[in-house]
Amino acid sequence: MKRILMTLATGFVAMSMMAQQYKTIPTEIWPRKVPGAQKAKAVPRLTDDPEHWAEVTSPTLECFKPEAGKKNNRAVVVCPGGGYQILAYVKEGQEIAQWLAGQGYTAYVLAYRIPGQREGALQDIYRSIRLVRSQGFERVGCIGFSAGADLCCRASTQYDTQTYPEQDKADKQVQRPDFAMLIYPAYLANGENKTLTPELRVTKETTPMFVFGTQDDVHSGPSTPTILDAMQRAGAPIEAHFLVNGGHGYGMRGDGAGKIWPRLAESWLKTLK
Repeated sequence: MKRILMTLATGFVAMSMMAQQYKTIPTEIWPRKVPGAQKAKAVPRLTDDPEHWAEVTSPTLECFKPEAGKKNNRAVVVCPGGGYQILAYVKEGQEIAQWLAGQGYTAYVLAYRIPGQREGALQDIYRSIRLVRSQGFERVGCIGFSAGADLCCRASTQYDTQTYPEQDKADKQVQRPDFAMLIYPAYLANGENKTLTPELRVTKETTPMFVFGTQDDVHSGPSTPTILDAMQRAGAPIEAHFLVNGGHGYGMRGDGAGKIWPRLAESWLKTLK
């Protein structure tokens, strides 16, 4: 095990030097074997684009801390998108975490299992929420983009299900996120006639949500109005914004939707108790 951890750490340092993006070396979330692992633990594999990760077998959290004096004792787990096939780790992970840290939140970028491991990814986000909560934060929320937003939505609606065996004391913590932000969410309208995806169990107790999408988003278009309708019907708290134009996959970049949603989200975050 020590040799495996040393190999992973060495690999992460090498990737950090190559991409010049890391604030800290990411920390493994599973201290021993990864539940339901399909492959042995290894250093994440990049795509031809150094901003994107192609394979994650050992999920990690990378911490971004606010400046001294700004910390608000709340934390956010950041879930990049990529269709559960890749991770847009820089644009929808690290850049988002830096923004959150500027707002006083301690942000953790989650590198969940890919490719094609939706159930493994759900285990990863629940484990991450519990690990972060065990550090004593007042509130722990999540934010996701595209597939990462779907992951946050599933975490917010399926939290009454135990998805993996208890690993340590951290797993005694509550796995339900206290708030969730879904940015151009995907896969939420996969039910019949574009209704709510059946696995999403929305009730009055569902995690409060902020949702942002655009009508011209060919990947996620129906998701925003669909989750809004479901949350309203259940009497669960939600703030949703559905613009005409914006497309998909912009993160916080560009002069359009990528600049609009952060301002709206900042205002919403200030309303949370």
